[in-house]
Amino acid sequence: MLYRDSAYFLALRQQVIPHLRTFPSIKVWVAGCSSGEELYSLAILFREEGLEPKTMFYGTDIDTDALRKAESGIYSLDRVADFSRNNVTGGGESSLSDYYTAAYGDAVFDSSLRQRMVFSDHSLAADAVFAEMQLISCRNVLIYFDPPLQDRAIGLFSESLVRGGFLGLGATENLRFSSHASDFTSFCKDERIYRKGNPV
Repeated sequence: MLYRDSAYFLALRQQVIPHLRTFPSIKVWVAGCSSGEELYSLAILFREEGLEPKTMFYGTDIDTDALRKAESGIYSLDRVADFSRNNVTGGGESSLSDYYTAAYGDAVFDSSLRQRMVFSDHSLAADAVFAEMQLISCRNVLIYFDPPLQDRAIGLFSESLVRGGFLGLGATENLRFSSHASDFTSFCKDERIYRKGNPV
């Protein structure tokens, strides 16, 4: 779902983006990206905020079929009404129709959105850190992990994030029981957005 939990995207736009502007370049990692809706949501948001030219987006998952779907940027047209409503409540500055073409019952998202995207098979259970990030979004993934695996994933995110970088989790997820909780401060409590370290 594009802009799923649209309040999260509104918080990113209003509260996180002003801080990300201060970085000379930005890397965004959507961990467990599935079929890519969140990745496209972020790419559109960053384009609207003028940050796309200095941002690279990484979408990872262990499901290679889902990654192929994400890379295609094609979604059923009957889902677009919900996408568009979420775009509005998430603070979207333009019509979602500016970013896709309707064809044969599908919405095909503009290929230019993928020019700064990298899709890769990556396991939070087994693989290591692969880049230094300013924003990691991993929402509604940790709920499927047992506590030791949750802790491993949070450790990876902590290692990956620069000081002052941001981590977004799902609405029912938190860092409370993680051994890495002290690496983060709560930044936007209601939307489960955390910040690495305690930057001034």
